[in-house]
Amino acid sequence: MSLDELRINLSSVDRRLVEMIAERQRIVAEIGKYKLSTGASTRDYAREKDVLEMGRKQAGEMGVDPDLVEKLLEMLIRTSLESQERDRVVAEGKGDGRRAMVIGGAGKMGRWFVDFFSSQGYSTTIADPTIENGPAAFSSWTEAGVDFDVIVVAAPLAVSGRILAQLAVLKPKGLVFDIGSLKSPLMDGLKELQSAGCRVTSLHPMYGPDTRLLSGRHLIFCDVGDAQATAAAKELFAATMVEQLDMGLEDHDRLIAYVLGLSHALNIAFFTALAESGEAAPRLAQMSSTTFDSQLLVSAAVAKDNPHLYFEIQNLNKFGLGPLDALCEAAARIRETVAGGDEEAFVELMKKGREYLALRG
Repeated sequence: MSLDELRINLSSVDRRLVEMIAERQRIVAEIGKYKLSTGASTRDYAREKDVLEMGRKQAGEMGVDPDLVEKLLEMLIRTSLESQERDRVVAEGKGDGRRAMVIGGAGKMGRWFVDFFSSQGYSTTIADPTIENGPAAFSSWTEAGVDFDVIVVAAPLAVSGRILAQLAVLKPKGLVFDIGSLKSPLMDGLKELQSAGCRVTSLHPMYGPDTRLLSGRHLIFCDVGDAQATAAAKELFAATMVEQLDMGLEDHDRLIAYVLGLSHALNIAFFTALAESGEAAPRLAQMSSTTFDSQLLVSAAVAKDNPHLYFEIQNLNKFGLGPLDALCEAAARIRETVAGGDEEAFVELMKKGREYLALRG
């Protein structure tokens, strides 16, 4: 058989694959409708486990790489869950024509919330200084007023604090919440809203603006003293599969200093060391390893993100210097053990790290 004939056969197989994926998606859509009608949960972990195990078993029997089949099935399952979650959010939408305003709605996370509210049937208004006035769009949120059922403050941290304080003066009747990565710069504004009798709470989405599936993602809720407001905010996400975490305002920034501050700093240090090493990127790429490639992948995502936001996360957190000092001390200890040829101390560092990481299960 010639190469052209083999390629024709391959194209035929590819077409059948696409047709089978389309058929699978149609069945998944019917399953989603059934779940909605019966109130069954969107995600069934036991069923997913069965599908993946069955796929690996069949792959082995047919001489196909089980890892390849598992990855393909995981991608199909994820796509199906995205579709089912989106359909459930729309079907159970709490909007019903109610009004929401997202201050900072032209930003990445602001846009995510605009789309989220719109999918639930809210009449959504965007307020952002980077846009021109138009239908449901204002360059200044004060021009839009505060007559909304929900107001989301998604502006930069330093600006958000001032906006929250201004809202406290205007006393909106609807639910108000921020989505700040830090709470220290917002604390005064949040407390002023609470003292003014406003329905206020504070959120922190632990996912990025490109997130399509909330299953396995975390959304932090910080009660500001109004349990009913926090419950109302949680209800907005009831149709999703996001994992809701309760956290005290005082605890938030201390923990985030490690979760975001330390991880950001580590990756910035990594790509800074590379950028200043004098070694050209293509040369290093030719010598890449599994660990190096994985670290590069994470660092590249950090490097592409908003540097001003990352600086705010480091600079405005009163707990921020502790993890940075710990990072510097850890790097110094590693250098000391290597320079001193102290293999026992080096092994002990790795052992302690292994034990700590095992606690995550």
